[in-house]
Amino acid sequence: MIGFLRGRVAYTFPDYCFLDVHDVGYRVFISHQTRNQISVGTEVMLYIHTHVREDAILLYGFFSQEEYDLFQHLIGISGIGPKVAQGILSAITANDFYHLIHRKDVKAITKLPGIGKKTAERIILELKDKLSATSFDVSDAADDTASLGDAMGDMVSEAIEALLSLGFQQSEVQSVLKKKSDWESTEEIIRYALAELQRF
Repeated sequence: MIGFLRGRVAYTFPDYCFLDVHDVGYRVFISHQTRNQISVGTEVMLYIHTHVREDAILLYGFFSQEEYDLFQHLIGISGIGPKVAQGILSAITANDFYHLIHRKDVKAITKLPGIGKKTAERIILELKDKLSATSFDVSDAADDTASLGDAMGDMVSEAIEALLSLGFQQSEVQSVLKKKSDWESTEEIIRYALAELQRF
């Protein structure tokens, strides 16, 4: 069982990278969160999960222990495989996801890729007792919720849903919207977010 790989990032692609470990190139599937932390030519250490299928052995890599731990929690739930778990990790940080579990926010979880209502309910049911308050930063999560939910109301929820449908990730949308809080309409929020997101 491979615990971690340390090597030079040879190439990066949307959902995987090639990691050069002593002249052996490993294809490691990664989330957007991990991809944002690595760059070609640099040496990194990735925590590794080995997924064995009848026709392949696949490696999934994680830049942080928190991301690796959440991945392990997710694939332990019936109906969630490595690809769906990786999609969730690409769309939201581990800290933000843990907060959704803590709040039992089924609606927000169903907005994550590959997750329907029944799966969201199953995730909450199976993870709520496994996650302690020390699993995530309660104060930061509460601040995010206040700024993106209660303080700005339904307009923000509608705008976030529209932006997610355009292919943006929940984590990057939330990061942009935290910069401002005085909105006149949902359309204004969407225009502002699109302008900010296109700068990256």
